[in-house]
Amino acid sequence: MAPKAVAEVVVDLDPEAYETQNVHAIYDKIASHFSSTRYKPWPIVTKFLSELPDGWIGLDSGTGNGKYLPLDRQGKIWMIGLDRSINLLKNAQQAGGKAREVILGNALHHCWRGHAFDYAISIATIHHLANPQRRMLAVQCLLRAVSPKHGRILIYVWAIEQDELSKRIIPQGECKEVGSGKDVIVPWVLSKETSPQGTNSPEGEEKQVYGRYYHMFAKGELGRLVTEAATGLNLIIGAADGQVPSSEGVEIVQDSWERSNYYVELRRWSIP
Repeated sequence: MAPKAVAEVVVDLDPEAYETQNVHAIYDKIASHFSSTRYKPWPIVTKFLSELPDGWIGLDSGTGNGKYLPLDRQGKIWMIGLDRSINLLKNAQQAGGKAREVILGNALHHCWRGHAFDYAISIATIHHLANPQRRMLAVQCLLRAVSPKHGRILIYVWAIEQDELSKRIIPQGECKEVGSGKDVIVPWVLSKETSPQGTNSPEGEEKQVYGRYYHMFAKGELGRLVTEAATGLNLIIGAADGQVPSSEGVEIVQDSWERSNYYVELRRWSIP
């Protein structure tokens, strides 16, 4: 399949309204087709989940069709899926052929008591938020969701730097600000066999194309976002070693690029 060109855009509406129109409404329309193409877990996410201690309870913020929910190591860990799309959650409810715990909600809202989880993942979600403040708030929600003593977090976002296997062509040219990434609309071509209502499209009918909003992250941008989010919560950035008593912080364990994505792995800590 030839790579699809994406169009650079300016978010000129209220960001929440813009996301409703260009993210949430689109995913509800393409949910069935989208889910049929999203079934293979990414290796680094699989590795992260495989290394968690038995008995840990986690959050998949932006679970989509729930493809990571079955990676519970036969019940040795447990995960709740959160998503804004009701139609994607209908798939997530039975991810892996088993009943799953899922919640309809927003990644920017606190749907549970603070620090209720041992770990959290946010895979290809934060890049759908339409301004830096909302992206920072999403990271803060993750930091608040996990244990301050041992919580672990993995975040993935799309990168401007796409590899040779990418299905996307990113607009060339300088970013508005150094290291600020690009706001783009990425086309989704709906399978001609499936309409938004799940019925067959008439033979010969032109395929429907839906545009989804993404913020494509620049090199270093995700790490800076995490630092700003943690600083806003009065958390120390860095390892726990050598820190003073009565302090809390977050260590950036990994900050890297993999297959057209940037990702960070975080570890919360606190010293009595």
